Amino acid sequence: MRFFRLSLILFWLCTANCVQSQNLCSGFSIKEIPDSIWNFMQGKTYHANPYIQRSDLRYLKVLHWDYDEKTHEGEIVCNKLIANKLLDIFRELYSQHYPIQRIRLADEYDADDERQMEDNNTSCFCYRNVPDTKKLSYHAKGLAIDINTLYNPYVRYRKDGSIIVQPKNGKPYVDRKKSYRYKIMEGDLCHRLFMKHGFVWGGSWRTMKDYQHFEYHPK
Repeated sequence: MRFFRLSLILFWLCTANCVQSQNLCSGFSIKEIPDSIWNFMQGKTYHANPYIQRSDLRYLKVLHWDYDEKTHEGEIVCNKLIANKLLDIFRELYSQHYPIQRIRLADEYDADDERQMEDNNTSCFCYRNVPDTKKLSYHAKGLAIDINTLYNPYVRYRKDGSIIVQPKNGKPYVDRKKSYRYKIMEGDLCHRLFMKHGFVWGGSWRTMKDYQHFEYHPK
């Protein structure tokens, strides 16, 4: 009887591990941009330009956890150069239950960066300039991703001592000494994984801080 019970326990453990492995594989994928997604992007995150074409981009599906301890589905459009890197990163974040509130295409917010940051959305590709400049953002190349954006704001200090915070409702999270949900810190799992895969973290910049931002510089 004891042997039977032990065998039954081992069977269920093996079955559970197999199911988890299958779900982990089926929930993460990379493909060329489907027609439906490409059409949805037009006039929002994508505008005709000489630098980034449809063939340069990839569509990712990922799974992520939140503080509700449930599995959620996410979508990412990124440069093909970092597609596998992001898939590896998000697989590990998911397996370790690293909390990410939502991962939606910026097109769902009509590519309005402030709106999606206020909603704590995680996203990658959006053809746009760096704010207040004529320089293309790494997001325009699909080589940057912003994680849990409300709680990890962009902060720039003016000469008069005042600060610019984006999103505007992210001001309570400028003080990085405080403890709160979704905060990215140097050395935490999110930071370590992006560093391992060759990304640069905006939270380490000197002239400004972009705590949500990770970008990849192709060699």
